[in-house]
Amino acid sequence: MAETSYDCIVIGSGPGGYVAAIRAAQLGKKTAVIERDKVGGRCLNYACIPAKAVLRSADLLSEIREADEYGLKVSGVEVDYAAIQARREKVVSTLTSGVGGLFKKNGIDLIEGDASLTADGDVRVGEQTIGAETVILATGSVARSIPGVEFGGRVIGTEEAWALSELPGRLVVVGAGASGAEIASGFARLGSDVLLFEALERVLPTEDADISRLAERGLKKQGMKIFTNTLVQGVRSAEKSVTFSYADESGEADYLVIAAGRGPDVQGLGLTEAGVQLDDSGLVEVDGAMRTSMKGVYAIGDLTAGPALAHKASDEGIIAVEDSAGLKTHPISYVDIPRATFCTPNVGSFGLTEAQAREQGYDVVVGKVPYGAVGGGIVYGDRTGLVKLVGESKYGELLGGHIVGARATELIQELVNVRALEGGFAEVARTIHGHPTLSEAVMEAGRAADGWLIHG
Repeated sequence: MAETSYDCIVIGSGPGGYVAAIRAAQLGKKTAVIERDKVGGRCLNYACIPAKAVLRSADLLSEIREADEYGLKVSGVEVDYAAIQARREKVVSTLTSGVGGLFKKNGIDLIEGDASLTADGDVRVGEQTIGAETVILATGSVARSIPGVEFGGRVIGTEEAWALSELPGRLVVVGAGASGAEIASGFARLGSDVLLFEALERVLPTEDADISRLAERGLKKQGMKIFTNTLVQGVRSAEKSVTFSYADESGEADYLVIAAGRGPDVQGLGLTEAGVQLDDSGLVEVDGAMRTSMKGVYAIGDLTAGPALAHKASDEGIIAVEDSAGLKTHPISYVDIPRATFCTPNVGSFGLTEAQAREQGYDVVVGKVPYGAVGGGIVYGDRTGLVKLVGESKYGELLGGHIVGARATELIQELVNVRALEGGFAEVARTIHGHPTLSEAVMEAGRAADGWLIHG
């Protein structure tokens, strides 16, 4: 029998879980969050935020090294890696303490421990059973390795990479998706000799081919070696190094980082006992309101299908809570969620790539404009960036947006908003943009798709 009870219990305090808990409290629900590690989950403590903190240092270093192009002479620049890591820790602690403060402000109880579901839909934490009208599963994901390789010693995941106490002399990164590209870009610019491997034919393989091509060109300029269509095998971790082989070559590095994707963190949640169904990929099956097969139990974030993104988890958490409160909700259009990769050059995208649009039978129209076509690109020193819009010709629908270059992760939001407001590329073309800004390249890409490019 439950010793205490809540209207809403959230298991996990990452960007999905803590946002869901706050929304539940706003709706008048007595709410608790159960967390077995640190408030803020993996995103705030080990992944998204630490990554961007280190990458920010690498970005500033790149700008300083390029200062002479702007008439500035800078000498004596050194990388204080210990200070970079100290700042990373400060950024993390600031944000996690902020989440803790939001819990207090909203009257949310924080319970430490491992949680699991019971057969009747309650929650068990240690020896304690807690009653719950609504349970939201928000435990996130765990790292996946590659065949024949186990994590341990000098073989690490992305989370451990950002927290390394020493700057590696040589670093191998296996997997050139978003996480792998970010690690390679960050450490290469800070001074590590980086080898980046990808089993598929190009880096950022899920991005539009034009964007991927330019991103790879930019990464190579940072001094790293990139190997596509290449498998890493024979990985052996020793006390001070790791050895490996690829193609007909062998190599040695200080660390080998596996950035080969993640899987749902469902171990120990008692899903089988509670009758919560999983799909063939081990993800929790949910409907458009994030309801699982068990009444009153919801699942969000990396536990469910769709892109493994923090902002996707947050929105799903709000949907789950609002549905549990009887409010009207709408399913997420997952293809229209913005995707952001913070390597240099930045990559931002949403919707269909050109290839996907053609495969789906659309009469495709494309608008492409380089940053260098507008004043902002010249003034701010990024002529190689590119904005690419994918649309269909009959109705002017905006099917996808793809940007590589400075501030791409910010610029993509305009196109996401246009799509959400049922606008098309013609609306992008005829919306006045400030001058001189990089965003004018977005406007010009809309004009290019609409057939009347001005600058280009």
